[in-house]
Amino acid sequence: MKAIQVHEFGDAEVMRYEDVPEPTAAAGEVVLRVEAIGVNPVDTYVRAGVHLIKPALPFIPGADAAGTVLALGDGVSQFKAGDRVYIAGGWGGCYAEQVARGAAHVFALPDTVGFAQGAAIGTPYGTAYWALVNRGRGKAGETVLVHGASGAVGTAALQIANAMGIKAIGTAGSERGLELVRQQGVSHALDHSQDGYLEAIGDLTGGKGPELILEMLANVNLPQDMEAAAKYGRIVVIGNRGPVEINARVAMMKELDILGIALFNATADETADLHAALGRGLADGSLNPVIGKELALAEAVEAHHAVLRPGAYGKIVLIP
Repeated sequence: MKAIQVHEFGDAEVMRYEDVPEPTAAAGEVVLRVEAIGVNPVDTYVRAGVHLIKPALPFIPGADAAGTVLALGDGVSQFKAGDRVYIAGGWGGCYAEQVARGAAHVFALPDTVGFAQGAAIGTPYGTAYWALVNRGRGKAGETVLVHGASGAVGTAALQIANAMGIKAIGTAGSERGLELVRQQGVSHALDHSQDGYLEAIGDLTGGKGPELILEMLANVNLPQDMEAAAKYGRIVVIGNRGPVEINARVAMMKELDILGIALFNATADETADLHAALGRGLADGSLNPVIGKELALAEAVEAHHAVLRPGAYGKIVLIP
């Protein structure tokens, strides 16, 4: 079968499109025919060798995919050949025509959800739910500010918030992105390319600020988030690309919670509960992954460049 392999850590060009052996289903595993693959920023960090996850070389990247069940290992009874499923959890192997994954990381994909959308669920929706619900403790009637809300995690967070009765304010950096944010049912969309865009937050929240902020680029925004947040507010750091200097006194005076997130810290039970909730939202249509770009698997290099460019718009997926 064809797959993308990384033989050395480095820039996107180290990825090679080549022939590799087909996987087999070990005990407790499911083998999928891959129909679509989700591309995440974390994939680029692992490929570059700068992430805590450092696979043995060579390796096939990718944590998220959707497709149909080809084979089942011993002890797997919850699926059958031909089932439509998506992968969430574990890491590696997804940039390929087939992938084997532990059954605990495989979930049913509703018939109403396309494979490209299925490939957009695992990391983006899992991250958004973990940040908004588990770490952020969001609840109906509150307001959440979602930075970078036109990207895959951002649109997921807006949809989850809307389904929970949480008022959402989203930011984006282009008119196209802002229009996408508005389409997710937000109360307001703010242009984060404009200086002083957070000055409107007070007026939009009755002077108190949002109770919850989901931050995609903490090294740029965290000090301003702390000023904008409501007293006793929670700021969940989803993304960060460098050090940041803050005035801790702001956190003290407001008694803010500044929380980190790493989805792989979720326990097996928490992961199962999270995807059960996402499954209900996918089935009733309240969650509807947005696909911004589809590329052929052989174009993985371009996908890794694209996923880090400013102006995020939905999910980038690879098609074998």
